[in-house]
Amino acid sequence: MKNTLLTIFDDALHSVIGKQAVQNALSESNSKLLATGSINIVAIGKAAESMLEGAFTAIPNANIGKALLITKWGHADTCHWDEKKVTIIEASHPIPDQSSLDAGKALIDFVAEGTTPLLFLISGGASSLVEQLQATWDFDTFQEMTRWMLSNSYSIDEINAVRQSASTIKAGGLWRYIKATQVHCLLISDVPLDDVCIIGSGLLFPPASALQIPESLPERWRSRLTGFNPATPSPDFSYKVIASNLIARNTAGDSAKKAGFNVVIHNAIVENDALETAEACVKKIIDTPNTLFIWGAETTVNLPENPGRGGRNQHLALAAAKHMQNTSGCYLLAAGTDGTDGMTEDTGALVDSETITRGEAENVDATTSLAKADAGTFLDASGDLISTGVTGTNVMDLIFAIRIEN
Repeated sequence: MKNTLLTIFDDALHSVIGKQAVQNALSESNSKLLATGSINIVAIGKAAESMLEGAFTAIPNANIGKALLITKWGHADTCHWDEKKVTIIEASHPIPDQSSLDAGKALIDFVAEGTTPLLFLISGGASSLVEQLQATWDFDTFQEMTRWMLSNSYSIDEINAVRQSASTIKAGGLWRYIKATQVHCLLISDVPLDDVCIIGSGLLFPPASALQIPESLPERWRSRLTGFNPATPSPDFSYKVIASNLIARNTAGDSAKKAGFNVVIHNAIVENDALETAEACVKKIIDTPNTLFIWGAETTVNLPENPGRGGRNQHLALAAAKHMQNTSGCYLLAAGTDGTDGMTEDTGALVDSETITRGEAENVDATTSLAKADAGTFLDASGDLISTGVTGTNVMDLIFAIRIEN
């Protein structure tokens, strides 16, 4: 059963890999970019390298003037690219640091250099990877606030609204520096509803209304948020979302049906607390056996002061394993589509009804691990971690769950 679920997960990933998605989008007969002559490319995000590979495959090499690749540390193969054409910058995620400021400056310099048409390839993670702050912020304070929000269950929408308010390049602010008149953007969505104003904090997309700053944000930070002055996109600007969690979910569902499962695909992205989500998912499969349930997710975790090893998917999976331990035949996979979970190199976990028994046999305790946000240590001991490596995409998380009843 576990191998089958891993195969379904792999099929879902392949349906949203950046290289193929960009190649398909640019190869469409109505793609203006293939007929423009020279073009410069900016790829930003955790899937940036894969997306850039797709562009280099679809666009004749002679037509590509130069490219800027900004991605997470360890997500680029520097030996793969022609250094004369591609400048590679690796930066910090999920908490921005000085490398994010350096990447932001490099981005501004790149787009301000000339009027050659621009192709942007944007994927999740861009919000942390590139930054230039408004004058009311010093970087240490901004970093402290970001770390605090990530540790206190703020949603991706709330975090992005704050980042947009503090930035000179987010919420469409990058248009102040762009000299090209013809600009096209392809996006891989890592946000609910595929809202382009939220993906990467909307580098090219001014929000339609005022940013909604969370009321619970402490005043010491709220007082620094001066709002934003919308910039005007070029009249010759086009964009398209080319990969999303919905595509991954639907592909997983098709793969599961081919494997003989009854399947239920949930439409809404789960954005609740990871512990609450784990309990709800297990209740669903106990109440409805022999059906594979598929969710897209972006759950949250309240972290202790000194969290251990793990991420939201490992946290969710271990909590689910506790709820499943007295019911045989249960399985749950929770994994990040980008190949990483939290600050770890693990993708997530695939647990079953025996996970707790296996872990406790190695002298680790599930309740203690959850309290310390150290689920990864327990799941390593129980043998339930998933590690895919860098996937070339980033469309939030996937959760699969089923109970097999004979």
